[in-house]
Amino acid sequence: MGERVLVLGLESSCDETAVAVTEGGRVLAETVRSQIDLHQKYGGVVPEIASRAHLEAVESLTEETLKQAGLTLGQIEGLAVTQGPGLVGALLVAVNFAKGLALALNLPIAGVNHVRAHALAPFLSLDSLSQDSLPAPQFPYVALVASGGHTSLFLVEDFLRFELLGQTLDDAAGEAFDKFAKLLGLGYPGGGVVERLARQGRSDAFKITRPLLREGLNFSFSGLKTQVMGLYNDNQLDQAPLDDQRLADLAASFQAAVVEVLVTKLTVATKRTGARGAALTGGVACNGPLRQAAAQALGQANLPLWAPPPAWCADNGAMIAFLGGLQLAQGHNLLDLAAEALPRWPGQ
Repeated sequence: MGERVLVLGLESSCDETAVAVTEGGRVLAETVRSQIDLHQKYGGVVPEIASRAHLEAVESLTEETLKQAGLTLGQIEGLAVTQGPGLVGALLVAVNFAKGLALALNLPIAGVNHVRAHALAPFLSLDSLSQDSLPAPQFPYVALVASGGHTSLFLVEDFLRFELLGQTLDDAAGEAFDKFAKLLGLGYPGGGVVERLARQGRSDAFKITRPLLREGLNFSFSGLKTQVMGLYNDNQLDQAPLDDQRLADLAASFQAAVVEVLVTKLTVATKRTGARGAALTGGVACNGPLRQAAAQALGQANLPLWAPPPAWCADNGAMIAFLGGLQLAQGHNLLDLAAEALPRWPGQ
């Protein structure tokens, strides 16, 4: 898994500032500062607010992370930073901070693809655990990265070789959850609150389509918002209290539609490519029914599912440090100090 070098990883692609120190796949220390409280009243991430919050947090989190690891900056051997994709203003905070450290400390620096880093998250382990005690993915495997900003399927052939199999054509899966939650007045972010409400509902109560279910490996979730809004209005749910059973039924039906689409395409991709298993990552991978359905579907095909703990499904610095360390060890994909953030990653 690459050289055992101490890498400081920095992540600021959206609304979480995250810093970690890794040595190979071992996570020595990590910190995350969420911005949920700053964006809740707006029902979504406000880019300008996110950028300012990253500016306020990145230096102190770096100091805190190093302290947790019992290290100094002078002991760090390489830097890794999310270069994209993401919100350009937010990305620039960590990118420029990492450039400053690289210049000051004369350290190599890797610009990391945030989505691909998610795909490798199942390789991470805590410093207190033996790597051998955790089942690591076997190449090649298919990775579904589902989050608020991305829904992508990769064939991961090796640590640094990724083939994009499919991606969302419009809304990401996590974005669909957020929009549904906003419609029902459940707050932001939507994933957790929708899952909790759905536990009380019937997943077959409302007929909701499964977009592109049998049509290739791309995704489309924007139409679900229109359809759910129609059901919401037709059933006059705007006047219903939050404990109305119909709201729970609608949440369960909506969640079931998203889960079925994600699991079906993950399973099809895994079988079609002849992969040795599949990985489920990204913030949406924290969803319990999704994890259960994916494990069951892969199990029926006698294939393993690798899903990292929820903390490593969400945006984190450990996955950035891990992939960045692999890039540095190979001596390529180095971030030139003149390079800028990439809100859209070329070719992906």
